[in-house]
Amino acid sequence: MSQEKVDRYKEQKKNRKKIMAREKRNAVLRRIGAAAVCAALAVWVGVSIYQNASKTDETQEVSTKYYTVDTSALDDYLNTLSAD
Repeated sequence: MSQEKVDRYKEQKKNRKKIMAREKRNAVLRRIGAAAVCAALAVWVGVSIYQNASKTDETQEVSTKYYTVDTSALDDYLNTLSAD
């Protein structure tokens, strides 16, 4: 059993540079992937906000409507209240 441990340790020591290089490469790739995902999300959110803002500006200009209301009945009612 002890000889197996010694052999395993020697094998790991012999391949330590390769193992460390692989771990560093994987860490860098994970960071690059995470940065790419974050950048894609930021761009997507920015484009969505821009599109919604530009839609709001266009619809506000087009949908400006004016209404007229006949308030003569309300005026008559208020005049009768103040006359008493």
